[in-house]
Amino acid sequence: MKTIENNQKKTQFNIEEFEDLQNQNKVLTHQVEELSMKLNWYEEQFRLNQERRFGASSEKTNPDQLSIFNEAEKESRPEKEEPTIEEITYKRKKKKGLNKKSFEDLPVERIEYTLSEEEKVCPSCDNQLHEMSKEIRKELKVIPAQVVVVEHVKNIYACRNCEKENITTPIISSKTPNPVLPGSFVSPSLMAYTMDRKYREAVPLYRQEKGYQNFGIDLSRQNLANWVIHGANTWLKHLYDRMHYHLLNETILHADESVFQVLDEEGKKPTSKSYMWLYATGMHSTPIFLYEYQPSRTKKHPKEFLKEFNGFLQTDGYQGYNSVENVTQVGCFAHAKRGFTDTLKALPKDAETSKTNAEEGLKFCDKLFKLEKEYRKEKLTPEEIYE
Repeated sequence: MKTIENNQKKTQFNIEEFEDLQNQNKVLTHQVEELSMKLNWYEEQFRLNQERRFGASSEKTNPDQLSIFNEAEKESRPEKEEPTIEEITYKRKKKKGLNKKSFEDLPVERIEYTLSEEEKVCPSCDNQLHEMSKEIRKELKVIPAQVVVVEHVKNIYACRNCEKENITTPIISSKTPNPVLPGSFVSPSLMAYTMDRKYREAVPLYRQEKGYQNFGIDLSRQNLANWVIHGANTWLKHLYDRMHYHLLNETILHADESVFQVLDEEGKKPTSKSYMWLYATGMHSTPIFLYEYQPSRTKKHPKEFLKEFNGFLQTDGYQGYNSVENVTQVGCFAHAKRGFTDTLKALPKDAETSKTNAEEGLKFCDKLFKLEKEYRKEKLTPEEIYE
């Protein structure tokens, strides 16, 4: 009897031990699966990081990108012929040259080269020569910038008769234009020139400062910065607001944000991140590009800027744009392609990629971009593309 009881106890113990081992096995199996997933993720991130560091940075299937450094030296080709102006009168293969229309609206300075009366004698028969035709050679001439001082002289008038009669003399002065910045010698043209060079030609203020020194003029970059800020806040603000109004009445808008560092901003460390938000109209609309600086990336900024907009909003998928009300959110295939590309880069080199969803997605994006390029070349309207 005791033997049976002992055997039952042993059996019960074995069953409990077996169940414990099963539970432990499940836990360990689950842990192994989790660790394997983490290991695969870290391996993918490592391969992707290596690809970003040492591989081609372009997402194009056949990258051929020029370096932004030493551009002049790299592009220089002494053997290449100078471009010429050509007027084609019959069908033939045309050499690459300057587009005549690109400077047809420029002012023309005409220099005539003629013979004197003594030289207008035929060397064969001594009779008078007549003008048979003209041969015209064109060249582009650059007039270097110059700085002049403009004196606005206000003439002030008084009545001598009133002075003689001891009558209160009225003082009348001529009207002069108001200064663009009271108390400063900056003119509208100088302020506009400074802003144009900085933002359109990308010439920093310190280089503009050195440029004025070549004229013998001491204009500090601090002065230039003050002019830029005053011009933007006082004069261009009206234009910005009007462009904002027209932008909100469009059907399609694009939005994006980029990190922007401000070195001296009240209440923020110099190393903290600020953001420049960009809003733009669609390709087939009136081109409007508006930048808005904000100290953060919070959702309230696009919500406030686009509160009167109710069309299609295309973004990179950042969740902050979801706060914008009454809009239809639209994705971007360029960003989608980037995800497919990163996925393929993260796969092992010996992995089969031809049948993966990422490869199919990449092929779809390439086909879509090829069609878009053809449509742009043919200058098709949105309605024609839709058909």
